[in-house]
Amino acid sequence: MRRRLLLLFCVLSFALPSFSQQSYTFGVANGQFVLNGKPFRVISGEMHYPRIPRAYWRDRFRMAKAMGLNTITTYVFWNVHETRPGVYDFTGNNDVAEFVREAQQEGLYVILRPGPYVCAEWEWGGYPAWLLKERGIVVRTSNPKFMEPAKRWIARLGQELAPLQIGNGGPVILTQVENEYGSFGNDHAYMEQIHKALVDAGFTKSQLYTADGPEQVPDGSLPELPVGINFGGEKVGDAEKAFTTLKKFRPDGPFINSEYWAGWFDHWGGPHAHTNAEAQAKNLEWMLAQGYSVSIYMFHGGTSFGWMNGANTNGQNYEPDVTSYDYDSVLDESGRPTPKYFVFRDLIAKATGITPPPVPTVAAPMSVPDVAMLETASLWDNLSKPIHSEQVLSMEDVDQAYGYILYRTHLKDAASGDLLLDKVHSYAQVYLDGKMIGVIDRRLGQDRLTISAAAGSRLDILIENTARVNFGKTIGGERAGITKQVTLAGKPVMGWDIYPLPMTAVSSYSYSKKACEGPCFYRGSFDLAKTADTFLDTSEFRKGQLWLNGRALGRIWYVGPQKTLYAPGPLLIKGKNDVIVFDLQGTMGRKLRGLDKRQ
Repeated sequence: MRRRLLLLFCVLSFALPSFSQQSYTFGVANGQFVLNGKPFRVISGEMHYPRIPRAYWRDRFRMAKAMGLNTITTYVFWNVHETRPGVYDFTGNNDVAEFVREAQQEGLYVILRPGPYVCAEWEWGGYPAWLLKERGIVVRTSNPKFMEPAKRWIARLGQELAPLQIGNGGPVILTQVENEYGSFGNDHAYMEQIHKALVDAGFTKSQLYTADGPEQVPDGSLPELPVGINFGGEKVGDAEKAFTTLKKFRPDGPFINSEYWAGWFDHWGGPHAHTNAEAQAKNLEWMLAQGYSVSIYMFHGGTSFGWMNGANTNGQNYEPDVTSYDYDSVLDESGRPTPKYFVFRDLIAKATGITPPPVPTVAAPMSVPDVAMLETASLWDNLSKPIHSEQVLSMEDVDQAYGYILYRTHLKDAASGDLLLDKVHSYAQVYLDGKMIGVIDRRLGQDRLTISAAAGSRLDILIENTARVNFGKTIGGERAGITKQVTLAGKPVMGWDIYPLPMTAVSSYSYSKKACEGPCFYRGSFDLAKTADTFLDTSEFRKGQLWLNGRALGRIWYVGPQKTLYAPGPLLIKGKNDVIVFDLQGTMGRKLRGLDKRQ
């Protein structure tokens, strides 16, 4: 009898989303999730719409179905939608509502994680940089300077996504309130404000919930909402231990592992993650055997294109993430199944008794011709109009979110001693009279150089925003550029010309065949008769950014571990494809290699 009931539960767990406009219900009853009043087990995988080209969304959903998943989980990234206060973009790759609709069309439910804070190894945890222009703002608190724009954003998001909740005939069954707040604080009044903002925005037709690490549940949860727990599976028994902890606080369920870390991410200067797939499989098998719900983080990581990678810190160190968000996932960065995919697929099929659809075939990647970068443009010849200020200003102060910024002054007096960049974020190259004299790298804990300068010397400080930190208690101080002051031999340096360099229109610069050394843009092209996924080997370059056909593809840094950038087929065109590389330490003769796999 017990076996028959378990089989019935498994079948109900995979009830398909409706394609009609009939409304349904999803909630909690008797310690378990229920869909239309019947038990339902969530077996989900996370993937993020900005990290996947829109043309590939449906392909990834089909891969999810073929692994046996019944749900897709996604964050919503505030900073890509509201790039300026009150100006919203839900088009193209930002069309999160279409992402949700396509998931439903492919037979999947959706778990929505609207934040407004998302972490996600994403630039500043998804917060838009313009929030930091407001001095006195305190994010993730009831501070009105934060709550007012946050509520406005949630209300606007509700217009896009509230109609897609299950109670309105859509696929959204669960909507998360904030995100792992217990790892940041325990202000339940703040959490109630975010809860109310979501309700006011119309998120009342799906089940609201909170998510935290098992030990942080008391600090981050709300008594009226169910909780999910987030943890990894690097050791056999991790899942059992995590749920044992949860049951001390919530003994009656429902029980869901809302982020099952079946992989990990990479930092610049560190190794590529290779996680314990065998232990991950054992923990997943144990959870499925208990009948618990789970969401695999990440099912497919994708790519933090352009400037969107995040960074970690413990308050002292600084660890920026690479562009690739491969995450050692069951689907790799380019959407191809790994051996782990098939192991998990078999475990899910065994636990549910349901044979999943066949695994879709994926077109093979191709190599493209090597690219000789024959045209150049010097950064120094393409500076924007400066902003004059006696004090240094951060990027946010000059309405800049990402990219680079240059600080220039002429020293009034001769001086020798430490040039201190107080709270530099994140990477600086320092020049005297046009000659580079050193690097200051937040990643290495650096903030000063010893220099000797004559009166009248021109001092240039060129800074890259390598990433605002996305996790931890210090995220409120994540302005970019020089965020406090500059001193030389203990005295403040004043009188600056500040050049914002967001690098949003690098194709419009004046290129020539003239030799260029130092901070330079290098341009080349390659021709294609057909398009497919490819990989661009950047290992000959030092540090900077690459653009493909006008789109910022990702970062370059010789420290590794990432040496190749994934170039999805939809970003390529038949015929001429243009590539631009900005290299902070450029020299002539370097080329870009085309590969058919990541190295």
